[in-house]
Amino acid sequence: MRVAALYDIHGNLPALEAVVEEVYTSAVDLIIVGGDAVLGPMPRETLEYLLAAQIPVQFIQGNCEREMLTQLAGGVPANVPPAFRQIMQWVGDQLTTEQRRQIGSWPVGVQLEIPGLGDVMFVHATPRSDNETFTRQTPEEPLLPVFSGIDVSMVICGHTHMQFDRTVGRMRVLNAGSVGMPFGEPGAYWLVLGPGVQHRHTPFDFAQAARRIRATEYPQAEEFASHNVLRPPSEERMLQVFAKAELR
Repeated sequence: MRVAALYDIHGNLPALEAVVEEVYTSAVDLIIVGGDAVLGPMPRETLEYLLAAQIPVQFIQGNCEREMLTQLAGGVPANVPPAFRQIMQWVGDQLTTEQRRQIGSWPVGVQLEIPGLGDVMFVHATPRSDNETFTRQTPEEPLLPVFSGIDVSMVICGHTHMQFDRTVGRMRVLNAGSVGMPFGEPGAYWLVLGPGVQHRHTPFDFAQAARRIRATEYPQAEEFASHNVLRPPSEERMLQVFAKAELR
């Protein structure tokens, strides 16, 4: 079995289309969508595209899906700034009732046996939380209790939108990067797993993607096109940002 790990798509359909076309030529048997798939400029279209894929797709719920469903149910998202709740509401309004039900049924993690890699756990952020932050630079000590006692050979995560491959104790931990909101060079980042690990970076027509995003009614369409497609924040800058919120 070969698995494609696609994380943090964030409703960026043009980026997703480019990645899936590459998936189809990579002898992949299963796509894992690792959370934060729809919160972005093309939420309904993104989910429809994934559900129509030519190979099986397994979804994981990310913190953005969880917080959005909380808001749609009349609750107050605990970790979402008030200004961002407008965006969550807009995204939720684009989704059908059936799509919301589907998102609510997604598990928080998936475990698979992948030949050449062993048992692999897929989570959004960490095995115990969909919102904990760590990067390739986070010291190992605070991460040891997060990954101890887990009977797998590898954990795949996302959430911070930057690829890495590191060891925590005896656990190999990989970040798949972000398909739709990368930090670093423009393009879509993802993984192919089995029998080894391939870190993928897929370019696409950024100018055309920006035009498609600007044509949506997404409340932050211009910002998304400019700062998540054409000129993403640098990895160095975001490592500094996340250092203030990382596990300690």
